[in-house]
Formats: sequence, C-alpha cells, structure tokens
Amino acid sequence: MLEIKNLRKAYKKTIAVDQVSFQVSSGKVAVLLGPNGAGKSTTIKAIAGLINYDGQIFIENHPAKSLEAKKLFAYVPEMPNLYELLTVREHLDFIRHAYHSSISDEQINAYVERFEMSDKLDKLSSELSKGMMQKTSILCALCIQPKVILLDEPMVGLDPHAIKELKKVILELKEQGATILLSTHMLEMIREIWDVLIIMNRGKVIHEFEKDAQSDSDIENLFFSIVEESTEIKETSDENTF
Repeated sequence: MLEIKNLRKAYKKTIAVDQVSFQVSSGKVAVLLGPNGAGKSTTIKAIAGLINYDGQIFIENHPAKSLEAKKLFAYVPEMPNLYELLTVREHLDFIRHAYHSSISDEQINAYVERFEMSDKLDKLSSELSKGMMQKTSILCALCIQPKVILLDEPMVGLDPHAIKELKKVILELKEQGATILLSTHMLEMIREIWDVLIIMNRGKVIHEFEKDAQSDSDIENLFFSIVEESTEIKETSDENTF
C-alpha cells in the first residue's frame, strides 16, 4: 500500500504541491495524470525520496524515508539513471545484492528474455540506446521484487514488444498483491491495466475515481473535461478576488 498525507512542496514563493493526499491499495494499478505544471513531477520526486517535502508518505505502513520502506520500494524514472561503467549484467547483480533480494537466477533470466535483453547483458550502459537503458532500469526495479513500484513515463522509448511485456508484468505484479503507481501521458497505453485514476491540476488532486466501463471507453475525453473544468473554476475564482 502507498499512502500520501497532506503532501506540500514549495519552491521559494511557488507552491508546486498543495496538501495532496491519496492512497493506492495493494493489488491496484493507479495512474497519476495531469497537465504540465500540475504538480505531478514534484509528487513523484517526493514519493521517490528525491526532494524534501512537508507531509507524510507511507510505503506498506512504513515512513517512506525509513530503511524498511526503501527495501520494499522500486522506482523507474522517466530518464534512466545508470552507472556508465557497469554492464547490464553488473547493474542487475548490484541491485540484487544491495537489496538482498531473494529473486532467483531463473527469474532474472526470464525477465531478461522477455524484454529481449539477453544479447545486451555484457554491454556498458553508456553503449545502450534510450530504449535499452529504459529496459535496464525496469529490470533493475523488478530484481527488487517490490511491494510498491513507481513508474514514471515507463513506456517512452520502448518498442511495441517491450510495451506489451511491461503491461503484462504490471498485471502480474498486481496479481501478486503489489501496489503500482504509474505516471504517463500515453493514455491509450494504460486502458487495459488501470484501476484508479488520480488527476492533478494546479498542485492539487482534483479528481480520483475507480475504473468503470464508461470511463475506460473514453479516458482521454474524461481527463481533459475534468482538467478544463478545474481550470475554469480556478480562473473564475481568481477573477472574483479582485
């Protein structure tokens, strides 16, 4: 389970995230959506532990900054951040041992084959394309066998086969009871996998709802209508203050 309570982050006089609260239950795939400047990136960075913030974040009921939480959490950033002088194989070995993961060689090899990385294992990360680096980042996250996983624009740069496999893996993690929070602009890619949509605008969560037949069939129109309505209300409110 992932729980965010009263998250707030300000950069000097600009409030990027203002009292954001939401919860993603175990065995659920939540998608965080929002236009540019909505506060989505700041929220992701806070959950991942990359910035300081006010408020509380819990991972499986552990404070997110605690060692217990970090052992259970995996993060796939939008831009892969790999060690240039390590090979793909060395990345996987390093993560596996750093987290004391119980994942077996057979499980790792199966993931490597599914993402078509078998012939890239001995290449340095500096020799990889953006897509291959993204696959390596995903494989590292899977090596942890996380209870909670955050994926930020994970499908950008991936080939169609890798996108298909990633969606399968997400659903497998869901079946295993993991909590998945996914941020993406590629709405058409998440139609089959999402359970909860969390929509942000202007630093706040403006709408949150669970999947149903109607919203799944027209997810783009639903998203844009909610964001536009929120923006119009805010602009009207601002005008009335003068």
